[in-house]
Amino acid sequence: MSPSLNAQLSKNELLKLADPTLAGTLAETLADPAADHICEDDEQFIKFHGIYQQDDRDLRKTGKKYMFMIRARLPAGVVPAAQYIAFDKLATAYGNDTLRITSRQSLQWHGVVKSGLRALVKGLNDALITTIAACGDVNRNVMAPPTPSQGVLSDLVIADARRVSDALIPETRAYHEIWVNGQALNLSTEEKQAFEDPLYGKQYLPRKFKTAFAIPPLNDTDVYSNCLGFVAIADPADPTRLLGYNVLAGGGQGMSHGNAATYPRVADDLGFVTPDKVVDVAKAVLTAYRDSGDRTNRKHARLKYVLAERGVEWFRAEVEKRAGFSLEPTRPVELTRQGDLFGWHKQSDGRWFLGLYVETGRIHDTAKYRLKSALRQVAELYAPEYRLTPTQNLLMANVSSEHKYAITALLAEHGIQVERQARSLRLNSMACVSLPTCGLALAESERFFPGLLDRLEGALGQLGLQEEDLIIRMTGCPNGCARPYMAEIGFVGRAPNKYNILLGGGGDLQRLNRDYRSSVKGEDLVTELLPVLTRWKNERIGHERFGDFVARVIWPEQDAAKALSA
Repeated sequence: MSPSLNAQLSKNELLKLADPTLAGTLAETLADPAADHICEDDEQFIKFHGIYQQDDRDLRKTGKKYMFMIRARLPAGVVPAAQYIAFDKLATAYGNDTLRITSRQSLQWHGVVKSGLRALVKGLNDALITTIAACGDVNRNVMAPPTPSQGVLSDLVIADARRVSDALIPETRAYHEIWVNGQALNLSTEEKQAFEDPLYGKQYLPRKFKTAFAIPPLNDTDVYSNCLGFVAIADPADPTRLLGYNVLAGGGQGMSHGNAATYPRVADDLGFVTPDKVVDVAKAVLTAYRDSGDRTNRKHARLKYVLAERGVEWFRAEVEKRAGFSLEPTRPVELTRQGDLFGWHKQSDGRWFLGLYVETGRIHDTAKYRLKSALRQVAELYAPEYRLTPTQNLLMANVSSEHKYAITALLAEHGIQVERQARSLRLNSMACVSLPTCGLALAESERFFPGLLDRLEGALGQLGLQEEDLIIRMTGCPNGCARPYMAEIGFVGRAPNKYNILLGGGGDLQRLNRDYRSSVKGEDLVTELLPVLTRWKNERIGHERFGDFVARVIWPEQDAAKALSA
């Protein structure tokens, strides 16, 4: 690499080039009992290990209280009971006694101080779970439909998701040496700089890379919002037979306020592949991005900008060249809806699964609602398989008929209802963590969202719309971790207690929403929404969804108003 080109690289790129093993000085800092945090450069390396350094922003006036968030790599969100029990114990021993389900079917541990950091990560590895590549400029946790009611097809898709996940894991030795063996990577500076990952190379990816699978007609993984998507195509004559996948590329959620060059985007169709070629295509898409993404500006570095600027035809040709075969034409398919199933449902094998609503994805105990204790006891007594959903909820799968009623009774003892767990408004909702731990947060999200939903439910009740199915999502900043730009109603933090309101996403999660109001105070959000909700009630056609009504009526009115003012 020439010195002139090297000088144009972003700081993160220079860090990766200087130490492609991703070891940094992490082992030395972990071994230092006097240190309560890691250095700025190591903050970037530690992300590749599935860890973020944070501090309690509620306490900043009295000095930074450093802590860490750890994220597991859980392909398809499948967690056997024994592993869940280990996760629960680690949260109590080293975290803040909660578990957080993510919008990518993973789990996070919050409030971990440096002295407990290695013990928690090693504990996860002892439970046969890794955190490598749960964050960082690599392929993140691979999503797949969690609902077991689709039987053999679901099992096949989850297996393919795991194959892709395994194929896209970086191979650096630093992770195992630091977190499992508890020692520094025994390489010289020259040896570290000479290391090159077989798939990712020396610099890894320009930014994060997200992959998801979907099984029509359900789009519960927001597959069009991902860098890489696989939409399962079943044989019409035999729904248990998987013919292959339509391949999507170039979706993404993040943007920056006031920067028109950054934007959310839905993925493009590339073509169709048979199941045996899924890993080859995944590697081809990833390496095409690796070699074409912007490494000078991290705000412009996601794969979506490559597709937007170079075009889908160019990218398809690049993928085909790297894969060594041509993609077949995209097969007809229809994704019509999203959403988890709640309550008890029978699986195709005769066993049962239970869908549980988890408010903002936070598994914890309160005086009247002891979800964390209940889930641990169910795992210990009945050993179901837990499946985390992309909407931050949880399924208990593979439950026998004889255990179904016992589990229902145990949950009731802990204040958890199985039927009528919440209204649709809450069941479809999602919020990011935001304050007080996320360093990017501009406004509240998880702590503010439940109260906002209370007020929205009240407003909808007054309109007689309380049972309507609405997709509502909130984030404390524009990075889009809860995928607010796909929602029918999205709230995106802009400043303390100020949010942008976005409206009009599709119920099938294939259409982005649009800005409706900017910088609205938190207490005024429902007031701003009430007029358009009233119009939806009075002017909708049949059972028209709110997002579709906004796209049909409100958007043209906005466009006309802009044209008049131009």
